[in-house]
Amino acid sequence: MTEEDLIKGCLRNEAASQKEVFDRYASRMLGVCYRFARNSADAEDILQDAFIKVFSKVKQFKSEGSFEGWIRRIVVNTAIKKYSLARYSKELTGYEINEQLHPADPSAYGHLSEKDLIALINRLPDGYRLIFNLNIIEGYQHEEIAEMLSIQPGTSRSQLVKARHMLQKQIIALQKVAV
Repeated sequence: MTEEDLIKGCLRNEAASQKEVFDRYASRMLGVCYRFARNSADAEDILQDAFIKVFSKVKQFKSEGSFEGWIRRIVVNTAIKKYSLARYSKELTGYEINEQLHPADPSAYGHLSEKDLIALINRLPDGYRLIFNLNIIEGYQHEEIAEMLSIQPGTSRSQLVKARHMLQKQIIALQKVAV
């Protein structure tokens, strides 16, 4: 079945087309969910909520980009709602950079796998992780992030700096353990 056929089937609320769309895109979208979620149950909840939105809003898809990209945007927005500003607002000033770090030796992170990096990112507070994922992983600009989260672009930039700093500390700690 072509993507166009699937979209038409979803517009007619055909269960077979919806199942095919889910089967085709769920595993990739679950990867997106894992980057935002604290655990697998949260990631699966985000995925389920996102696909409910996909099927209820499929008539809004204008074929002005890829269908997968449109689905991904819904998944990201669903994750953002789960970890909304209210959930991490107390973190905005909860971690201050008050020490100078020495750059990590490249060997400290050269051995890290993708799974290790995701685990380090998942240790970040929700607000930092959300901004880090939106900017670094998903490629949104700070102005776009600010609009999505109803914050100032400077807050987004600040959260990203703090997230990077915290990740650097985690990598340096791993480097010390490895030595």
